Amino acid sequence: MLRFALFLALSAAAALASAQAPAPARKAELIDLVRQDCGSCHGLTLKGGLGPSLEPAALADKDAEALGFVILHGRRGTPMPPWREHLSEAEARWIVEQLQKGLPE
Repeated sequence: MLRFALFLALSAAAALASAQAPAPARKAELIDLVRQDCGSCHGLTLKGGLGPSLEPAALADKDAEALGFVILHGRRGTPMPPWREHLSEAEARWIVEQLQKGLPE
């Protein structure tokens, strides 16, 4: 019985995660957004500029949830704007995941 309950819980979690993952076309749009829009401040290679580096090594010790919050809500007193009008929470989380492991080409 416990195994079945664990199986159901894991299945539900996997279904929820896949339901929140952007569609392939949207993933391409999000990568382009990061490279172009975020890159305008963080550097087109994401190694830093007006904003800090977004390379995996620079984000390694950062909390993923906090990074998603910054993407959605911006940072007062800095040039970092909020993106919540353009991105869902799931999309912001996906962007953080991609940045932490290295943004795909």
